[in-house]
Amino acid sequence: MTFKKTCLFSFTLLAFFALKINAQTVSKFHLQQTSNTNQPWARWWWMGSAVDKPNLKKSLIDFHKAGIGGVEITPIYGVKGEENNFIDYLSPKWLDMLDYTIHVSDSLHMQVDMVLGTGWPYGGSQVTLPHAATKLIVNKFEVKKGQKIDQNITLPKEEKIPAELLYVVASGSDGSFIDLTKQIKKSEISWDKSQSDNKSYNPDIKENRLSFKASKTSYTVYAVFSGKTGQQVKRSAPGGQGYTLDHYSEEALNEYVVPFNNAFKGREGKVRAIFNDSFEVYGADFTPNFFEEFQKRRGYDLKQHLTELISTEDTEKGNRIKSDYRETISDLLLNQFDKPWTSWANSKKFKTKLQAHGSPGNLIDLYASADIPECETFGSMPYDIPGFRREKSDIREGDADPVMLKFSSSAAHISGKPLISSESFTWLREHFKTALSQCKPEVEDLFLNGVNHAFLHGSTYSPTRAAWPGWEFYASVNFNSNNTIWEDASGLFSYIANCQSLLQQGKPDNEILLYWPIYDQWNKFAKGEMFMQFKIHSLPEWLYGTSFYDTTKILIGKGYSVDFISDSFVKQATVKDGNVVLPGGTFKSLVVPACKNMPLETLKKLVELKKNGAKIIFEGLPESVPGFNEFEKQNTELQKVLAENKTLVQPTSDILQTLNSETILPETLVNTGLKFIRRTLDGEKLYYVVNHTSKTIDGMIPLQIGNKEVVIFNPLTKEYGNAIIEKSANQTLVKLHIEPGQSFFLITENEATQQKWNYWETASAAIPLNGKWQLNFDKGGPELPPAASLTTLESWTKLSPQAEAFSGCATYTLQFDAPKVTAENWALNLGDVRESAKVWLNGTYIGTAWSVPFQLNIGKLKPGKNELKIQVTNLAANRIRDMELKGIEWKIFYEINMVDKDYKKFDATKWSPMLSGLLGPVSITPLKNEIKK
Repeated sequence: MTFKKTCLFSFTLLAFFALKINAQTVSKFHLQQTSNTNQPWARWWWMGSAVDKPNLKKSLIDFHKAGIGGVEITPIYGVKGEENNFIDYLSPKWLDMLDYTIHVSDSLHMQVDMVLGTGWPYGGSQVTLPHAATKLIVNKFEVKKGQKIDQNITLPKEEKIPAELLYVVASGSDGSFIDLTKQIKKSEISWDKSQSDNKSYNPDIKENRLSFKASKTSYTVYAVFSGKTGQQVKRSAPGGQGYTLDHYSEEALNEYVVPFNNAFKGREGKVRAIFNDSFEVYGADFTPNFFEEFQKRRGYDLKQHLTELISTEDTEKGNRIKSDYRETISDLLLNQFDKPWTSWANSKKFKTKLQAHGSPGNLIDLYASADIPECETFGSMPYDIPGFRREKSDIREGDADPVMLKFSSSAAHISGKPLISSESFTWLREHFKTALSQCKPEVEDLFLNGVNHAFLHGSTYSPTRAAWPGWEFYASVNFNSNNTIWEDASGLFSYIANCQSLLQQGKPDNEILLYWPIYDQWNKFAKGEMFMQFKIHSLPEWLYGTSFYDTTKILIGKGYSVDFISDSFVKQATVKDGNVVLPGGTFKSLVVPACKNMPLETLKKLVELKKNGAKIIFEGLPESVPGFNEFEKQNTELQKVLAENKTLVQPTSDILQTLNSETILPETLVNTGLKFIRRTLDGEKLYYVVNHTSKTIDGMIPLQIGNKEVVIFNPLTKEYGNAIIEKSANQTLVKLHIEPGQSFFLITENEATQQKWNYWETASAAIPLNGKWQLNFDKGGPELPPAASLTTLESWTKLSPQAEAFSGCATYTLQFDAPKVTAENWALNLGDVRESAKVWLNGTYIGTAWSVPFQLNIGKLKPGKNELKIQVTNLAANRIRDMELKGIEWKIFYEINMVDKDYKKFDATKWSPMLSGLLGPVSITPLKNEIKK
């Protein structure tokens, strides 16, 4: 069968299935036909942009056949020895490669995203020094009363890049203030031409001379410079090198997009979305017109309070002024960069995809400024699932806290953005040591917290001329055909696509809004630092231990579905039928956790909403308005508002009891240990439930919706059918048997159908499959080990030196007699699989076991002899270890080259061989169906 015919057959089959389940279940939810948005996408690194059309086409076909729906192009540093193949970013040849990628993707029903630059963060050769990432430099000196100075105002010695002197001001010990800026005399200074090749030397620098006498009192003189961080684009590709961009300036953004305005002429709408990575703009705490913007937004002159701004002492005034500074930085990032960036992209008929985490601003508003908010996970999370391996030597602890993940999904939910994406699997394990089974619970946690479009991190373009293992990116699970896990990766991608097909339908169904009191963070003393970033790697600094975090965990733990709301979205809220209405939907209540600082405008709006019938629940009352300008006057009014509305704002002592009294009820299914997320479509509910516990959950599971039939859908196998249920007016109980590591969708409907869910029960004890296993090595390298016969299943690495070094596929074959046991179906349990397994019974393909539990229902056995074939694929780690032990160099990449999970030199010679193959024990279990069709 040709490739085109194979694709057409698969598409038609899926379409038929989608129609079939929709017709038979009469459900509002149904599996959509396979589309590129349902499928996972991959970040696609172009090393040195050394791409060519034949290899682009091959790579895209590989992606398509495996079930990847789109790519996100990120050009990065190159491969040593490939210099002649490097293509400069945005050059005519590079744009030709982009056009070809789009053309081939279109033919495969795929789509293309791209980064607006190379590496990260935004920056490049078009960024001139005035528009580069900027920092505040303050040089101060003391002038005692009666002393006169006449000196040049200079930068601190450690500053290597010329900076622009903006202001010179003096603060007197008596509280007086003098702006000395106009007294500065500027003059040219001579320079040594021998220094002209020094890039940090600026021949145009001017002398700034100040003559000043402290007549009335002693003064601290502050020289305020607009300096440059000097940060260059990280991991940049050829043609993309240069300064990082000033992210607080629309003028800088407009300069930055000039090359793209030219490049995208005639290409409008050809790319789906423009991507902006996490905020990794180091030390950029300023922009040249910051003081003017500050006065416009905060209402006072910051220059008069430089003492408090740069102070490292913990004082109320200093903290208030720092809060205003932090809020202004947030405003500029949102309104001078992120929103104009989305407007610019939309003008080109592109969407935007933004990772806001790490930003020095209100994450909710920043995420919501993009068409597609995107979160990120980094490292490995723990799970209690039996058989789920998480060897400490191979992992770095993960940052996928559910509360952190909800910032991106909440922003999408309250602003009405249908897609929430994720950078998934970053540094999940050490290189070449990530199994498909280890990806599944990680992506499930993303889905459970609102993500509905996973991006793999990632895949490196690697041409056929590259020797194995091909080109590699330093921080990824490399999802491409060079990696052994690619053999069965389509199973993972199919599972993701089946989940996303349902999770992208309807609307989120979260009943509670939780106010994020960001001003408590902005107002706190942060070790004297004025600049504050909200990073996923520093949650203890700004998230853990807060009332906001604690309340979120309590509500989620009790079964409530929560989204977060910012002050700006509170401002947009209205009330209808007692619900809080936002651009993205309606919510039953809004909870305000205990907080110290709240804008007066926010408090007034919350009171107004409650007066209009909204369920606004306070866990505590604010003590103060944030910021410095007229805060005493505002505090008086704040206390007046609280006093006049004492009954309305009375804090609750028990949030759970208060919610119950308002008839806002939790999903008590969480008491079983199940995790869930819920969506709604035309009055019907969809629950995605996952068992990440160590125990099988078996029983009647309560859903908080009354008098409904329920369809169970298994996204791993695509099995579905009507469940056994017990109805009542306010609740529906669903019979469920869900083993550790399993997940199901529960879909409500009004009428039952003929298709019933198969409740398989064990008919008798499991029967071990013993005997002589024939083991043949099928494909892989560095060479195929000799075949072997086994009576005991153990790691194939113990068979021979060749098998110890081998990474690839090997087939186990066993002849066995059918047990003399009556069974309607048989379950095959493969035991410990390293790492995935395709199964055939009597020549018929049964399926692929790639996740815990490694079980498949294999149907009926034939009388007498049966033949079981199991093709197992291991990880690539043992082959890499063998290469390094033999001194074969493959780490040939520029810049960071290759590092291990701890960002130290990569050295696989220290590894022990990883267990590989079918370790067992293998058994079959007779099954009977509790419910007859």
